Amino acid sequence: MAPTAIDLNREYANSVEAESTAPFNKAERKNSIAAALGLSPDTKIHYNSAVPILYEDALKEKGTTISSTGALIAYSGGKTGRSPKDKRIVAEESSVHDVWWGPVNKKVDDQTWKISRSRAIDYLRTREKVYIIDAFAGWDKRYRIKVRIVCARAYHALFMKSMLIRPTEQELKSFGEPDFTIWNAGQFPANVFTRGMTSATTVELNFKAMEMVILGTEYAGEMKKGILTLMFYLMPIKHHVLTLHSSANIGTQNGDVTMFFGLSGTGKTTLSADPHRKLIGDDEHCWSDHGVFNVEGGCYAKCIDLSESKEPEIFQAIKFGSVLENVVYDPVTRVVDYSDSSITANTRCAYPIEFIPSAKIPCQVDTHPSNIILLTCDAMGVLPPVSKLTKAQVMYHFISGYTSKMTGTEVGVTEPQATFSACYGQPFLVLHPMRYAQQLADKMSAHHAHAWLLNTGWTGKPMSKGGKRCPLKYTRAILDAIHSGVLAKAEYENFPTFGLRVPKSCPGVPSELLNPARNWSDGKADFQNQVTNLAQLFMENFEKYASSCTEEVFSAGPAM
Repeated sequence: MAPTAIDLNREYANSVEAESTAPFNKAERKNSIAAALGLSPDTKIHYNSAVPILYEDALKEKGTTISSTGALIAYSGGKTGRSPKDKRIVAEESSVHDVWWGPVNKKVDDQTWKISRSRAIDYLRTREKVYIIDAFAGWDKRYRIKVRIVCARAYHALFMKSMLIRPTEQELKSFGEPDFTIWNAGQFPANVFTRGMTSATTVELNFKAMEMVILGTEYAGEMKKGILTLMFYLMPIKHHVLTLHSSANIGTQNGDVTMFFGLSGTGKTTLSADPHRKLIGDDEHCWSDHGVFNVEGGCYAKCIDLSESKEPEIFQAIKFGSVLENVVYDPVTRVVDYSDSSITANTRCAYPIEFIPSAKIPCQVDTHPSNIILLTCDAMGVLPPVSKLTKAQVMYHFISGYTSKMTGTEVGVTEPQATFSACYGQPFLVLHPMRYAQQLADKMSAHHAHAWLLNTGWTGKPMSKGGKRCPLKYTRAILDAIHSGVLAKAEYENFPTFGLRVPKSCPGVPSELLNPARNWSDGKADFQNQVTNLAQLFMENFEKYASSCTEEVFSAGPAM
């Protein structure tokens, strides 16, 4: 019988154990941390607690229960998505000249940071129980960082225990002081009278102190994305490593690596969890001179409309040790209704990556990507299901980062909206998008990677007019053709206005589906209007980058 991912994870953990087998004294570590934090002697500290212990405590939290498959069901309160308008970065001398200031990265001064940090720590000091998770971000030991989570909810501790890379006992013994600390006091509001506050929610990062503070939101995803934001700053600046909001997998036969870029809802998690390929990771990666490595030790999958038939690996990963967020379930059977979005369309599940049988452990490869895939979910029904991109086009579309923002991903988003998110991860970028785009282009050229634009969105007509989303089976067939090399050899035709190269045929995909102009149900004039409208949006969005890019890249966009 072939070894499972869990077997491989255990084998990997054993391989990195040092010769010393002396037991690790958690009590000493807890006492040391308690003293450093100034916690009350009566505070009960749970340090890297076992999953069953976190379950027991989490079940005492309001509304928490266990699903029929053994997953912990938890609720994040009033915030069921990220709060990007409340994200702030401290303007301090070591990073102020590198940060891309503006609507994404809002400045907060040192005094406001001190108030928020003090408020968070004071709140945590009042709790009867405090949960601390020490773990790693980044599988490549040459670049990984030590992360400490300090929080007051067992659900949050279990979430991060699933999402980060879990240290072995020996690694925990020698963990020492963290490189980055998250103070999660999300149950407690920010001080709205503090300078710069616009609500009772604030998520603040300080790159000099290497700390993060969360107030006024209990959405667990803020912790995960805070670490991604840190990596978007730390890796390029300190190590010349490219951080990417992407998933990645590797072929079991040829060892070819594919990276998928896309916002939430475009299919990164779904498409990278391919039973015929090994999963490196589903959301956050770094591309170094050595190859590709996952930032995380877990996956964070969207669950809306999840089914075992469409996504069997993700469906089966929802078991004991995983965390379901904001889902609706039958109160008698505890069976989850994944089609119910009455709480939020942003229902999620966090689980350790080894819960995916096809996961590659350790989650890193000393191989460079062969295919770069830019994912979009076009609710207007305009873009082709697949297009082959030139180097200039991949830079243009990477900088543009177009998709239709799906419901529930962020607070206040109740219907699909056309949006542009630079580098397919604008809310998490720290540097100017051109710096990431140039790094990506240089790496693609150096390693001869192919680039593709995949539209997993609507076809035939817009979503608003009753169009249907491109069936997942066809998107998977397209990916199979990319990985086999068949699609690179196909005959192509030009898709006007956008100048995209569209294949005339693809095994397992109806030919009329490949070109939206032939699949449109409301006539050529209506289709051309939709194309023109979308092209105009692209052009207007790219104006803010035009002065910083070459004429070749600027000309790779739509032309009317």
